[in-house]
Amino acid sequence: MRSIEVVFYREGKAWVAQALNVDVSSFGDSREQARAAVKEALELYFEDASDTEITQVADVEVETVSVGIV
Repeated sequence: MRSIEVVFYREGKAWVAQALNVDVSSFGDSREQARAAVKEALELYFEDASDTEITQVADVEVETVSVGIV
């Protein structure tokens, strides 16, 4: 059993679920659908990549950063 940190956010009308420990994401019409979809995607990912390095993350915070665009 692996524990993966996942961030959920809205993108238009969809909920996006983005794993922070590995490069996996998915989406759904609701947060619950996004959670189920990313769980399935993660299970498939680890099925084929069992030796994959998992980046350990902790104390996740979300912050808005303004950048100048030329």
